[in-house]
Amino acid sequence: MILLVALILVLAWYFLCWLSLLGDGPRRIVDRLSPYTRWLHAWILSAPATFTYIAIFTAFTLVQQTTPPRLIDVLTRVNSTSLSRLRNTPIAVLADSALWVANRGAGLSLYVLVFATVVAWAERRYGPPRIILICVSGHVLGTLLTALVELHAIESGRAPHRLAHTTDVGVSYMMVAGCVAAVLLMRRWWLVAGITALAIGVVWPVISNHTIWALGHLLATLCGLLVAALARVLGGVRPRRDLRPCLTGPAGVTTE
Repeated sequence: MILLVALILVLAWYFLCWLSLLGDGPRRIVDRLSPYTRWLHAWILSAPATFTYIAIFTAFTLVQQTTPPRLIDVLTRVNSTSLSRLRNTPIAVLADSALWVANRGAGLSLYVLVFATVVAWAERRYGPPRIILICVSGHVLGTLLTALVELHAIESGRAPHRLAHTTDVGVSYMMVAGCVAAVLLMRRWWLVAGITALAIGVVWPVISNHTIWALGHLLATLCGLLVAALARVLGGVRPRRDLRPCLTGPAGVTTE
């Protein structure tokens, strides 16, 4: 739904820009709205890694939603980070699984919203190279640690052998790692809100559901937190950049 609304707004904006060439009324509307579009443009440019990743996993998800479900089930299984596949081609599996939204693309709008706001804000402070390192570490290390837990559970008889072939794909490990990196920089009530959101979205499922996937999200979050803390200590963070001048600058000029 969010993607559909965004697409409609973009098309409406460019149509309005075209109309502004023909009359004074649309031109006044464009002049009034231009500061906000400049602000949005500056926000996207300030987090190139995040928005590039949004475009990638969104494209893969749209393919999922327009492909026969049986074929998607096969593709998901092939790209899953299951134990059986991690043993054979670990690097390819870890790379492929980061491109797919789980459950045939369910919750895509939520992923896009969180990445475009929270993770993008974190990237503006850490910079593209470090936010990539943080998110990838959450995905890779979280997946490997989860696999070790799965392997131990199977070998000790606490989990069935079919768990080695379960499907586990999605961008969620990258997302929670980026979110905890953002929370590490928050202050005052934003910090309280961030910790609360992580507690509800990451910690509580481990307590209530006791599933390997819930544990995986917790491990990915902890890995992201560790790497983000090291990145902050070793390299510091960027100073806050104010995008508000974009709201008052001349039309067509980005003032960030």
